[in-house]
Amino acid sequence: MITRFALFEGTVKPGQTEAFRAAVLESILPRWKALPGALDVRVAFTEDRDAGAPEIPLILAINYPDRETVETALASPEREKAKEATEAVLARYFDGRIHHHVTLANEFPL
Repeated sequence: MITRFALFEGTVKPGQTEAFRAAVLESILPRWKALPGALDVRVAFTEDRDAGAPEIPLILAINYPDRETVETALASPEREKAKEATEAVLARYFDGRIHHHVTLANEFPL
């Protein structure tokens, strides 16, 4: 399985944390879920971090079956709609940058 992470590094504008989280879930999450070939979507809002760690108030993880499916999703019209929705929310609530990491997932059952 391939996981594509988006790390939202920066800060939510003062006093806007709850509004930011609501906007992500209401406006962007449906677009991320519509990406072709996505197996699941995970949205994680940071509650705490180590001293000195960068501020990352949101981490998005989307699982795909393989790298080819990731490339199909990234080239899709649904991705453009997701980018537009993301940019609109970020312009209102977030100061920072997004960086992506594509990983090969390994599972080790307990």
